[in-house]
Amino acid sequence: MIFKPYFYYKIANKLYLKKIPILPNIITMFIRMIFTCYLPHKAKIDGPLVLGYGGMSVVIHDRVVIGKNCHIDQCVTIGGTSKKIDVPVLGDNVYVGAGAKIIGPVSIGNNVVIGANAVVLCDLLDNCVAVGVPARVIKHGIEKSDYV
Repeated sequence: MIFKPYFYYKIANKLYLKKIPILPNIITMFIRMIFTCYLPHKAKIDGPLVLGYGGMSVVIHDRVVIGKNCHIDQCVTIGGTSKKIDVPVLGDNVYVGAGAKIIGPVSIGNNVVIGANAVVLCDLLDNCVAVGVPARVIKHGIEKSDYV
């Protein structure tokens, strides 16, 4: 439990929300050094977040919103672009496969499965599977439990 980056994120986020200076930044840097994962204390993560392989090489933008019960595998990047201000918003029960990239102002629905190495550049509706570069929906009306 205490050897997972999400545990330390929760502490840093609570300190940040209470407006305690410097300590959240130190915890974020601790997560970055120990777990090789950038999980910023400013990100809004609603519920339990599972980071595959301890979050190895995961990079999450500090304004990203992540819903409940999401699973993010290793080497995933979730962030904005240099030309657009908005960042991705992930719904509940989203699975992001290893090496996937979610870039720009996109909205990912609930119960979505994003395949390994997919590059998501546009919005995804609820209950679908997206794969490829750029990612495209290959199946609608799925149950996440059938894929993960």
